[in-house]
Amino acid sequence: MSGEAVVSRAAGTAGGSGASPPDETARAAAQGTEATLAALTAEVIACRRCPRLVEWRERVARERVARYADEEYWGRPVPGFGDARARLLIVGLAPAAHGGNRTGRVFTGDRSGDFLWTALERTGFANMGVARRRDDGLRLTGARVAAVVRCAPPLNRPTVDERDACLPFLARELAALPDVRVIIALGGFGWDGALRALAANGHAVRPRPGFGHGAEARVGPYALVGSYHPSQQNTFTGRLTPAMFEAVVRRARELAGLG
Repeated sequence: MSGEAVVSRAAGTAGGSGASPPDETARAAAQGTEATLAALTAEVIACRRCPRLVEWRERVARERVARYADEEYWGRPVPGFGDARARLLIVGLAPAAHGGNRTGRVFTGDRSGDFLWTALERTGFANMGVARRRDDGLRLTGARVAAVVRCAPPLNRPTVDERDACLPFLARELAALPDVRVIIALGGFGWDGALRALAANGHAVRPRPGFGHGAEARVGPYALVGSYHPSQQNTFTGRLTPAMFEAVVRRARELAGLG
């Protein structure tokens, strides 16, 4: 694990010392995490649990919109993206119909993503502040981004049943990330979904903390931080400004022990 690898003892290692070097142990742990996440990604992409969401995402991908008429849409569930050794997990609502549902990567190809990646670049989590396609070279260091619901929902409004059907993916992704210390929940839906995923992993909290921009709660080993969602409804009206969002990300970085 990052920064605190545990040296394991095993008989018959090279040199007869019986100990694996810390860097080898950390490398093996990272490879195990990456393999777990890759298997989860494959399962997410193949999911067809929710008939309404399957029909909608595939119809959007077929019919497209004029500005993307020449592009091939992803049209499938969108997996999480980022560093397997992340200390920060950012949880959104769901992919946008012509954003993640088109590009195949969460928060990629839409205005909300531009807002998010800019803040992550400015705070040292991302190598670039704009994301247009899956192969654009975007890399995250110390952070990972996922959504409560992995398919684009009509009107950005998944049903309760659709949320509950998809929630195990978020719980499993969180459980597979051993270094995560902080979760930023985007909007009330992200906050609720994060709390539900934490409860599914055995970290319920009572009384249930309320959502708010800049709200903080301690849930088991995690710090949960709230932010308004970077939707155009919030960013175009000034309800969420770049400075407000960057302050939340910087606070999360501090809570994660990354300075």
